[in-house]
Amino acid sequence: MGFSCGIVGLPNVGKSTIFNALTASKVSAENYPFTTIEPNIGIVDVPDERIDTLAGIDRSEKKVYTTLKFVDIAGLVKGASKGEGLGNRFLSHIREVDAIACVVRCFTSKDVVHVEGSIEPARDIGIINTELLLADLETVEKRFDRTSKASKSGNKKLIEEAGFLKRLSSHLAEGKKAISIERNHEENQILAGLNLLTSKPAMYIANVSEDGLAGKSGEQDSIKQVESEALKEGAGIAVISGKLEAELAELDLKERAEYLKELGIKRSGLDEMIEKGYRLLNLLTFFTSGPQEAHAWTVVKGTKAPQAAGRIHSDFEKGFIKAEVISYRNYVKAGSEAAAREQGFLRIEGKDYIMQEGDVVYFRFNV
Repeated sequence: MGFSCGIVGLPNVGKSTIFNALTASKVSAENYPFTTIEPNIGIVDVPDERIDTLAGIDRSEKKVYTTLKFVDIAGLVKGASKGEGLGNRFLSHIREVDAIACVVRCFTSKDVVHVEGSIEPARDIGIINTELLLADLETVEKRFDRTSKASKSGNKKLIEEAGFLKRLSSHLAEGKKAISIERNHEENQILAGLNLLTSKPAMYIANVSEDGLAGKSGEQDSIKQVESEALKEGAGIAVISGKLEAELAELDLKERAEYLKELGIKRSGLDEMIEKGYRLLNLLTFFTSGPQEAHAWTVVKGTKAPQAAGRIHSDFEKGFIKAEVISYRNYVKAGSEAAAREQGFLRIEGKDYIMQEGDVVYFRFNV
């Protein structure tokens, strides 16, 4: 699997409550800062009805969904980039994830204190982004100093790198995230090597009360603040009631569905969060299906067939011969693999084939 999404936010915004509901684990979620010191890790299935459909068609004994790793990271406070709170420990944990889900508190509660004293999502998002930008700026400036000195030898590659780092430093100093800087292929390689916090794709999670979720409370203005900030960045957003999701996590699937129906909610907010986190990472799903199992596999968009085969087993990539591909839509339309073959839906693809969302594949190999 290997793809991870870090859950971040100020203390007492509901990060650990949401993480608990996501993973049905029972990590500490008390009402004081830094409850989460070491990051908690949970692996969750990505909801996908296509697996159920394929398993039904092929009468599969087993269903295997694709998964996503969520990492609950300690609450960030103003000054974290300078060592406040858990400082560098917090920031180092963020560097290890592929994407960031930032939980923003929109719910009001007299029982849960806000570290800044009031509910103001735009301010909270500003604090988080500022700390990430300051940490990245320090990283880039240190790298620029080293590269600039080394480039005096006349090395063209180092001169170009120093130029990009200088431009990147100015970009960050203007309050713009690294992910938004224009760059060519070589510069993109440099950026990837820096592993900057603001170079990671991000989404915002507006944590509301149950009434807020139903649009009945005064939390709508707070939600609009989060939506506005997300729109500025081109980031995703999910509106979730951490309290409700925690209650749902205690129920079985049937009870959960009935409860959601009673509340007039079509699906769990966590399902939405998982799916958006998956899309945030620019991933796609392909399938293998048969009597033994219907299995979903994850690859980054743009992956070619041999590398996708390698997700199943390294020998599949080493000895790749061809891929027999049927689109999910045609597989379902035909009603079976055999019927899909008969109706001409099966395609033979080679080493240069770029995997597409929903491909149902059989890889042929020889080692």
